[in-house]
Amino acid sequence: MLKKNDIVEVEIVDLTHEGAGVAKVDGLVFFVENALPTEKILMRVLKINKKIGYGKVEEYLTYSPHRNQDLDLAYLRSGIADLGHLAYPEQLKFKTKQVKDSLYKIAGISDVEVAATLGMVNPVKYRNKAQVPVRRVNGILETGFFRKNSHDLMPLEDFFIQDPVIDQVVVVLRDLLRRFDLKPYDEKEQSGLIRNLVVRRGHYSGQIMVILVTTRPKVFRVDQLIEQLIKQFPEIVSVMQNINDQNTNAIFGKEWKTLYGQDYITDQMLGNDFQIAGPAFYQVNTQMAEKLYQTAIDFAELKEDDVVIDAYSGIGTIGLSVAKHVKEVYGVEVIPEAVENSQKNAALNNITNAHYVCDTAENAMKNWLKEGIQPTVILVDPPRKGLTESFIKASSQTGAERITYISCNVATMARDIKLYQELGYELKKVQPVDLFPQTHHVEAVSLLVRAEASAK
Repeated sequence: MLKKNDIVEVEIVDLTHEGAGVAKVDGLVFFVENALPTEKILMRVLKINKKIGYGKVEEYLTYSPHRNQDLDLAYLRSGIADLGHLAYPEQLKFKTKQVKDSLYKIAGISDVEVAATLGMVNPVKYRNKAQVPVRRVNGILETGFFRKNSHDLMPLEDFFIQDPVIDQVVVVLRDLLRRFDLKPYDEKEQSGLIRNLVVRRGHYSGQIMVILVTTRPKVFRVDQLIEQLIKQFPEIVSVMQNINDQNTNAIFGKEWKTLYGQDYITDQMLGNDFQIAGPAFYQVNTQMAEKLYQTAIDFAELKEDDVVIDAYSGIGTIGLSVAKHVKEVYGVEVIPEAVENSQKNAALNNITNAHYVCDTAENAMKNWLKEGIQPTVILVDPPRKGLTESFIKASSQTGAERITYISCNVATMARDIKLYQELGYELKKVQPVDLFPQTHHVEAVSLLVRAEASAK
């Protein structure tokens, strides 16, 4: 019987959806970080439950031919790049398999083709936004990333999947915080001033926003700090402060202040300009987000007389991208700042046929139907938890011919598709897109067509 700290020879037979290696010993399934299929290892037993256990690699006996040997293990340990040890073409295959497996296991669908995952030519240094904690390590203020499943900060200067200019801004900011002797946040003591640094950079525009997340409003000599920062990075157009005095894992609190410049940056996507405010959601990989949205537009086969509902519309990135192809776009979003952003973005691009409201998607759809607005296409881009049952029912009651579903969690997508099928829609095609190379996350676009419409 295996027990903690035993060392056994095992072969890795699979990967979990989060990228951990799977080994089977004595009727137990073990999950092992940084281990790949076909690898033989000596595994130390860390923990055993009834049917599953956790192990770690003591020694590699054989390596996978698909192992990326050059990866700095700090990226794995922090979870920044939890698939970085797997060669990129294999990452893409792994993601396609994820989508197929979820559709089959959760929705019982095996007869719909899942296309190969669209990947990046250069799958590193793509993130246009960094959220970096600031803590004291060995008596010195550091920036970096938390070790996986902990709140121990690992100091890092190069974040591997982030825009290198953002990395540079973070390092300069760190040095300035040290120079001005600003105190880092201490979770245990609930003391200190600087909690997090958030940096955004426009992929096309190069404009930079810096957000200092602090525990209280007053930051000593902050104007001098900003002056020094802008000397080095004249592309900074916005320095914001967010005050978060709560004992929480949430990055942002409710209070915002503009310390320098404006309260947004502007960037482009699919030929439109977008104003992006501090709290707004904007896809972190602009290049692949364009491919994702273009796929959604192509799938929907939009026509000039289509009326489109853009549910979970955010700052309007998808809705405004489709507006020029269709008659009307109606967007709905629950975050007021994002709705304000989307209205500004419509005006910025001289788009007059896109209308945005702040409401829940279910309510908005009911109101639109009452007003006689009859959608032909619904675009949904929900958060990780997927759609609510009430939304799925409300959207199918609109009688829309086509639903294009953009998903960032294939398990909840498969669950939602199953319910749509019960309500008279058919899944026609699925295209995974790699928005987060080097990580286990996969996005996918699915097309659902109303059964009567597909029979025409």
